[in-house]
Amino acid sequence: MPSKVTKLDRLRIERLVWMLDQRLYDLPRKSRIAKRREVRANLLEASADHGAREALRRIGTSGTLAREYRGAEFGDSPRHSWIAATYFATLVPLLLNFVLSEAANAYAQALSAAHAAPGTFTWSGIGYLQSPLTFTVDQGGTTHSGGAWTPAVYAGWLAGTIACGRLWRLLPTPSGRRQTPATES
Repeated sequence: MPSKVTKLDRLRIERLVWMLDQRLYDLPRKSRIAKRREVRANLLEASADHGAREALRRIGTSGTLAREYRGAEFGDSPRHSWIAATYFATLVPLLLNFVLSEAANAYAQALSAAHAAPGTFTWSGIGYLQSPLTFTVDQGGTTHSGGAWTPAVYAGWLAGTIACGRLWRLLPTPSGRRQTPATES
């Protein structure tokens, strides 16, 4: 029995389409847009025929639907994740810079609290993470320079980004092409 699709039904359909779209960011843009339009059109048609509640129940959750679309597009093998790589590449420097600057500030405060004689002091920094820091104490004020990341930190940052995002999966297979799921005839 056909039923009219209300504004509330359209909102519920748009919510599912939006949640699906958020889970399909691994897909190419054109493919993602096509899937979004297809799901919206199918849900509107099914809602007119059976009601929005039944149409949404039959289609399932956005997570299940997204997993099926990604599996159809890329196969069921594990994939890379640009989002995870970006999070790691962005958050690790922020955290590391915070820790290293706090350590340098603590050393500078220790020099000020100890009323160190005016002059230059060198601190080796946190081993393997930063270069030595030079502190200059003059009339109760302390300034510092140095403390750059070491090459080991840059190498670890790059390796961590690749590992966290599983970016090695972007490399072609030894046969020179990506593996694709077997198609049925």
